[in-house]
Formats: sequence, C-alpha cells, structure tokens
Amino acid sequence: MPLILGTNSIKDTGFDVANSCRFNDGSSGHLTRTQTAGNRRTWTWSAWVKFSNIATGEHDQKLFLAHSNTHPSTQIITNSMRLGIYTYDGSSTNFNVTCNRFLRDSSAWFHLVIAVDTTQSTDSNRVKIYINGVQETSFLTSSSYPSQNFETEVNDNTEIAQISGGGTPSNPFDGYMAEVCLIDGTALDPTSFGEFDEDTGIWKPIDVSGLTFGTNGFYLDFENSGSLGNDKSGNGNNFTVNNLTSIDQSTDTCTNNFATMNSLLLSVASLNFTQGNLTNNGNSSNTWRTMYSTIGASAGKWYFEVRINKTQTSDPNNFIIGIQDAEQMFQASNTAEIQSTSRGYGYRGNGGNKANNTTGQGSSYGDSYGSIGDIIGCAVDLDNHKIYFRKNGTYQNSGDPTSGATGTGSAFDLTTGITYMFGISSYYDDDRHSFNFGSPPYSESGGNSDGNGYGNFAGSVPSGYYALNTKNLAEYG
Repeated sequence: MPLILGTNSIKDTGFDVANSCRFNDGSSGHLTRTQTAGNRRTWTWSAWVKFSNIATGEHDQKLFLAHSNTHPSTQIITNSMRLGIYTYDGSSTNFNVTCNRFLRDSSAWFHLVIAVDTTQSTDSNRVKIYINGVQETSFLTSSSYPSQNFETEVNDNTEIAQISGGGTPSNPFDGYMAEVCLIDGTALDPTSFGEFDEDTGIWKPIDVSGLTFGTNGFYLDFENSGSLGNDKSGNGNNFTVNNLTSIDQSTDTCTNNFATMNSLLLSVASLNFTQGNLTNNGNSSNTWRTMYSTIGASAGKWYFEVRINKTQTSDPNNFIIGIQDAEQMFQASNTAEIQSTSRGYGYRGNGGNKANNTTGQGSSYGDSYGSIGDIIGCAVDLDNHKIYFRKNGTYQNSGDPTSGATGTGSAFDLTTGITYMFGISSYYDDDRHSFNFGSPPYSESGGNSDGNGYGNFAGSVPSGYYALNTKNLAEYG
C-alpha cells in the first residue's frame, strides 16, 4: 500500500513548482481553448499528475483531448489506470496505444510524456510514452499504432483542446496536474521536462520556460489563482476556465508533495473521496470507517486540521481524530476505530473523551465536537512522544504543544519508535469532513503557515511544528 516516508523525499529539488490545479471527478471542472492550425502529425504532451480516489476511479479518465463535441477526437487517457492515447472518429478507433503498467499510487506524482511523430517509417516510433523519465515498452495486446502521416485532432483548428474531461466528453480526470505542456511540431523525450536527482535517483522537474512551444504550444503553471488557464509559454494560448475556482489552485506539487487521504486502503473502499482525496462525502452505510493519510512519520513535529462539514442530525458527534501505528493499521479490521489498537490514539467528538486501545468512550479529556464548521487541530510531537488537540483554536486540557518533554496537557504519552499515520474515524452515512494538511480543499481565511512558510491553516501552527509534505519530511522526519 503506497505511503510516503522520509527516504521518499527531496528537500532541495532545484527547480521548485509552486502550484498545481486540483480537478474533481464529478464537478465538471476543466479547461478549454479553440486551437489554431498547427502540426497535427508531430507534437509532445507533458504533465505532472497525481491521481485521486483510485479505489473507485478505475474507469477511463481523460487527461487531455482534442475534439469536436465528442467525435472525432484524440484523447490521452487512463484505461483502468493504464496510460494510453487513442483516436476515435465516431464509429471506429484509428489507433490505440495503451501501457500495461498501472498508475495506482495515489500518494505519488507521476511525470507523463507522450511524444507523437506519425511521419516516422517505423510504427513503434510514431507514439512514444514515458513515465517518470523512462520509456514504456510493454503495451496491451490490443494496442495499435497510427498509420504513417496520420493526422490527429491535436493542433487542428477545427477542434477544441481540453485539459481533463468534464462536460463533454464525460469521464473526467480526478486528481492534481502541474506543469502541463504541449509542444507543437516537435516530438521530445522526457529530458526536456525533467531529470534524475543525482543524490536520490528520483525523477524531478526542470524549468521548461525556455522550450520552443510552437504555434499551438502552451505551458500551464497554475500560479494565477484568478486565471488558472493562463498560458506561460509566451504564445498567449490561454484556456477558458470551466467550473474551477481559486480553491482549486493547490500547493501540492511534484516538488512538494502534501499528504492526502489514502483511497487504496480496504477500510475506505466504500467511501466517497472528493477534492483531491481531502474530503470524505460519507460512508456507504452506517458503520465505523477509518481513513488514513498517505504520509507517515516516525520523528519530528507535525500539525494538521480537520473541518466538520456535515453530521448525522440525531447523533452529530461520531468522529474520532488521531493517529495510528502504521503496522497496526494494516492488521486492524476494516471497520475498526482509529484508537482501537494498543498504538492508536484518538480524540472523540462524542463527549470529547480521549481513547486508546478501546472501542468504548475512553477517559475524560476535553470538549465534545461535531457541529458543522468545527475545526479540530492536531499537533503530533514524535520527538517527545506527545499529542495535543485543539477545538476551534483552543487546545484541550490546557495543552501546550511547545512544552516539549514536559508534555503540558498532552492527551497521551505515545509509544516510541513507531511510524504513525494520521487519520479519522467516522460512523454515519451523513458524516462529512475535510482534511487540511496544508493545502485545504475549501476556502480558508486563516492564512497560518508553518515555520518554513508551508500551509494555510485556520489556527496558528505551534513553533517547531510543520505541515505534512515531502520537503518538511526530508528535513525533519
């Protein structure tokens, strides 16, 4: 099960990507522009992509397409989470090249490159697919290459270029995109967009602003929250924004990967994650379900928040926020509460009690919570093995997260030498909540960041505590 620890992180990435765009399957958020005449035979598409809600999202997801209404169309898609490209004229498929490799890691950013040059005499040279700097060589047996000099709908002045599905055609992409580029007239390899880090061997982005983009080429960096379709290539090939707002601009990027909730765990298979795996829209039935983060830590000091969006009217407090030993997380029942094991620790909405190694109410601790709009902050000190909770800005039990080994008001003395995951348990189908690991999926006016300048939280981040992202993890985890 994918998760991120310190060894998967790079502190200094060289070229830093500031923003991504968060697309939500079902909200029809997408970007469109009418193309002008360009090179329909030779072009390159490149993007950094982080997939969300994979457990329920193994249908086709459209990343980039050029189309007239629905057909004919050239589409870059995931086919049951396999990357591919195909064209369809309304009655038949002209070509279809799809990798065998699955892209099922919702904790990771992938760099995807598709280079097309149908003028090549060798059919396998007409479409090349690269993932994280490496060319894919294993494809579905049903794959077929375009005929020589085949003209795609990309760079056709009668077609619409579209980032993500949504609207028409259907089956939108669900997740994050960053550094989205189209090169008109040249088939490039990945070294034009990225490089391997010399210390870690991890594939990372480089500055693409100096590339020759061609007539229809574009470069979307998503740094203007008021104009997410702004083209930075210099061509002025700006996209129209459809059903996306400034909230969909994210600081979760390929150079600083933030925690989200892990949609691959069996315990959450029946949950409906949205907004980049940061919002839960209810269980499929009234039973305990526990959601865990994609990032875990065994050292350092970490801060996150949970906002309550909706509750069961007759019993509004069935939430438990806390942390869980990563090993015991795999051993626990699908319907186990987060604090039900010996190394699971939680703060209950019902009664405001704290609980560990129990499915009962636990002992007295603080105020109950569960009203719509309640924001619960959690400060986890894995250096001194303490944990603190705050409700709407007030630390419970007069807690002081900066008290170090003294642990003033700490809810628990944590087990040492453990890698912990961060999460929540909820019970009712009507329970709704959102996680904020630093890049909130909702409008947050708090504006509070950690000491490294990362995050936007409702409450002030305690001194020495940090948002759960890979840059912080590489430094402090």
